[in-house]
Amino acid sequence: MSVDRDPKTIPSLVTDLVEQLSTLVRTEGQLLRSELKENASRAGSGVMEIAAGAMLLLAALIVLLQALIAGLVEAGLRAGWAALIVGIIVAVIGAILVKRGTSNMSPSELTPSRTAAQLRKDGQLAREQTP
Repeated sequence: MSVDRDPKTIPSLVTDLVEQLSTLVRTEGQLLRSELKENASRAGSGVMEIAAGAMLLLAALIVLLQALIAGLVEAGLRAGWAALIVGIIVAVIGAILVKRGTSNMSPSELTPSRTAAQLRKDGQLAREQTP
């Protein structure tokens, strides 16, 4: 029975290990940067939706106040009720935009989940490879 020996020496194996770990860390760093950039873009979009929602809510407040005044002055004329309906619709749209923008900025949406999953896989693979 013959035993096959690997011609690599311990120093060369350690060097290979260090190079592979260095490549792994670089790759994971690139993935992390990419994911954080994507999440920052999503947060920026959320900020824009919140701003748009806030502007619509302000417009709704103005319209609702005008409707209330018109309703009181006119004592139920149709123009006042029409302004009231338009104000309610604008308020609903604004509230939806603010809620959607807020959910896009939640911490769970901004965490680098793909990087964390990849790091868990890499850790498991490293544990499997070590004797």
